[in-house]
Amino acid sequence: MGSYPSTPDPEILPPVDSTVPPSTPVRRPRPSAPATYLLVGINCVVFLAMVMHGVSAGSPTTDQLMYWGADNAGAVLNGGEWWRIVSAMFVHVGIIHLATNMWCLWNLSLLAEPLLGSVGVLAAYILTGAAGNLLSTCVNWMSFPEARGSVGGVMFPAGAGASGAVFGIAGVLIVLLKSNRLPVPPLELKKLRKSVIYFAAINLVIGVTISSGAAVMGSGMRIDNMAHLGGFACGLLFATPLVPRLGSPRRLFNLRLRVAMVGVVGMLVLFGFYLAQLPG
Repeated sequence: MGSYPSTPDPEILPPVDSTVPPSTPVRRPRPSAPATYLLVGINCVVFLAMVMHGVSAGSPTTDQLMYWGADNAGAVLNGGEWWRIVSAMFVHVGIIHLATNMWCLWNLSLLAEPLLGSVGVLAAYILTGAAGNLLSTCVNWMSFPEARGSVGGVMFPAGAGASGAVFGIAGVLIVLLKSNRLPVPPLELKKLRKSVIYFAAINLVIGVTISSGAAVMGSGMRIDNMAHLGGFACGLLFATPLVPRLGSPRRLFNLRLRVAMVGVVGMLVLFGFYLAQLPG
């Protein structure tokens, strides 16, 4: 059994009602997760707006995705449209793409929000998603030198979806679920952590397999594995200085969260500066 801190923060660990007999089971209120609801809601609203404006719900075109904010190495590095690094994580390539990403985001984020808090989940989503899109932009720029002079970067593949951020939240969970501060039986923590590791590993393998098959056949679905890898690595980095919100004094958690956010933002700014200096 994980140990509680000697002086638990009442805002984080509510006191037990002493009027309830020890033998009476206490029904804990279901925790609220506003950041999870907000992120899933924004993604769904953006997709609904796309469809209402004539975008195909099953197979949107590259031009349509670009209009709504998809990532593209040429548009970012030639056109200076850096906002796409963030907007792309709210744009999806069809209803199936949206549904699978939102299902993963819902389950992982509901698990992460008690450990990170709402601000932490929002920061993890944006920062790890941006890290994934920056790495994808870098790799695409290096991989398609013949496309660098194309107008608007149209010869570069368009990247979209929340999966980089989803992998980032998985990376955060893998680190935080290792903590012995959590008031959860160690066996349960171990099972949860294993399930998140399996999720990340299996989906990375599936993505690489699908992309390799498409490359061999010359057609098929393209998976942005670099966005997945970049988001996952950033999630691990983001969580390294953190302690879980549950079981930790609020002051300690808030301090470490600020350190994590400032550190990752600084890293992303430096990486973006490096990308901006790449030869055209």
